[in-house]
Amino acid sequence: MIAEIGFGTLLIAFILSGYAITASWIGNKQQKAVWMNSARVAAILMFPVISLSAILLLILLTSGHYEVQYVYRVSSVATPFYLKLAALWGGQSGSLLFWTWILSFFSFTVMLLKWDHDRDFLPWIIILLSIILSFFVGLLVIFENPFVRFWQMPGGAQIISMFKPSAGVLLSPSDGLGLNPLLRHPGMIFHPPALYLGFTAFVIPYVFGIASLILGRRDDQWIKISRPWTLLAWLFLSCGLLLGSRWAYEVLGWGGYWSWDPVENAAFMPWLLGTAFLHGIMVQEKLKLFKHWNMILVLLTFSMVIYGTFLTRSGVLSSVHAFAESSIGPAFFIFITLMFIGSMTLVFHRWGLLSSEGNLYSIFSRESQLLFNTVILFGLFFVVFLGVNFPLLSELFTGQKMTVGSAWYEQTTGPLFAVLLFLMAIAPLSSWGYSTWETMLKAVRIPLLLSLIVAGYVYYIGFRTWPAVLGYWLVTLCFLILLFDLINAFFSRRKHHQESLVRTFVHLLKRNRRRYGSILIHISVALMCIGILGIELNQSETQARLTIGESVTLGPYSVQLESISEFDLDDGRNVTRAEMRVYENHKFISTLYPRRDYFYTSQQAVTIPGINSSLQDDLYVVLVDWEPINSNQATFKVYRNLFINWLWIGGIGLLVGGIISMGTRLVKKRKSV
Repeated sequence: MIAEIGFGTLLIAFILSGYAITASWIGNKQQKAVWMNSARVAAILMFPVISLSAILLLILLTSGHYEVQYVYRVSSVATPFYLKLAALWGGQSGSLLFWTWILSFFSFTVMLLKWDHDRDFLPWIIILLSIILSFFVGLLVIFENPFVRFWQMPGGAQIISMFKPSAGVLLSPSDGLGLNPLLRHPGMIFHPPALYLGFTAFVIPYVFGIASLILGRRDDQWIKISRPWTLLAWLFLSCGLLLGSRWAYEVLGWGGYWSWDPVENAAFMPWLLGTAFLHGIMVQEKLKLFKHWNMILVLLTFSMVIYGTFLTRSGVLSSVHAFAESSIGPAFFIFITLMFIGSMTLVFHRWGLLSSEGNLYSIFSRESQLLFNTVILFGLFFVVFLGVNFPLLSELFTGQKMTVGSAWYEQTTGPLFAVLLFLMAIAPLSSWGYSTWETMLKAVRIPLLLSLIVAGYVYYIGFRTWPAVLGYWLVTLCFLILLFDLINAFFSRRKHHQESLVRTFVHLLKRNRRRYGSILIHISVALMCIGILGIELNQSETQARLTIGESVTLGPYSVQLESISEFDLDDGRNVTRAEMRVYENHKFISTLYPRRDYFYTSQQAVTIPGINSSLQDDLYVVLVDWEPINSNQATFKVYRNLFINWLWIGGIGLLVGGIISMGTRLVKKRKSV
């Protein structure tokens, strides 16, 4: 009965979306409030209806209804309760339902705005959001129903169907396969939801932008309304990318955090475009520039959100993150194509309305620096997009599917990231409207001198490749300029107001959250770059087969094998765990327990490294191989990841800066829309 109700709620949601589209169209065409009000109510009701469907699937997952195919595939008796909850987004149909539920929540929130002003947006917002929701609900109803069940036929055949076939008997397995072992990590509670929140929130600025084009409005009201949603989307997507990197670092056991995997890139592409859009709308709000560029950026960001979802679920590209190939690929491709072509056609039709109302007067001005910034971010997106789609392009033109590896991405994106870091350093030195290189050079003298000293020191202590020296110099220059800017503002206010340190800091944040949140974000990016440069340019590794009592040395560290044990756990795992003592310069510092978990049900092994962390580096130890016959011997791979923890520290700072920039902006906009 639960499964039938769950599927029924999806059908109701699909009908509601269709009604919302139709009623909103009629209400707008005939200017009848009764139709518009009913369309708005239908759009609002989609959220509680889809919520009920998601809750029912969670009940099935947590109560062991293995007769439901989705529950059988992603849950089991031994699965911990928190992972049974995470199983909602651990498979194809469940993740689509979760994606749809979040989008319905954001749609619900938008529908509840007061709409005292700019009411002409409302019918088109309802239509556009309902079209997108109807597509995803339609996928669930037609292709990826999460409530289908197993049935036993009289002849012994087993079929999968939503409803009971003639003479069929419901088949109820005693246990399920359980969640993919790679996904049985606490980070999976937060990583996919953060990504989905980021993806779906980017839909809101897109629909406001398209609605503004449909209405033929020349003003920037759509940006003012949707900017908080853009910040929210960027914040969640940043969080999702960071959590995913940490998950890869702790679970995949290969010594790194980012492999340029197609699905990693599927989330990275809208992040790059969304970041460019955030920088572009700053100029549009202040100087009425870049209107064409910003509209195209928001359109592309939305397209990459849908395209990334398509890549994850269509099976066209292989990835450790991707779901199995299914029949939804063609439907996704058609939807993306129609939405992109329709949106671009509308942009070109309204091209004249998007003309800038100001001019660029200096290439050294703040708006010019932001333009260069967005162009570089777009260049990074294009490189990543080309790399992700190269297998498809090569198969189309040559008949052979070829891929590009991490080395290609690093070589092509490295120079662009360096330019971006340089622009991030000099942008705070410029002024709106007009700046000269003389004034910028005057402001940069002290940070430039200090950064050159640091670059010399980096070379002196042994980092003598030009990418390392250049990279650390740029990071230092960026960090110092931003820090000096923050310090100058801090002491300038203290001088004029005679306040305490804490009160000065609080007042600065209250006065201009966007500015100081942005400074913190950029400082945090510089800190993250220290970690990225450390692991990418200065990672060292070794491998050795050790007998109990033997050790392997890497840099100042010595790792000694103390024991190896093998045991079973109640959750269906066989664990092989090594105990290893770590010495730094012959002084004992910690004990690590690298292990290998083998899951009996899925017949899949997961390698969990042992990690000793400090601000200077991580010692990262992986159990590569162990044979019970030679139970006192095992093969280990040891990595020394220099400065890697600055990546995570900077990541936390980036999220805090994003929260400061956003503040209570969403609440304020709800009162004024």
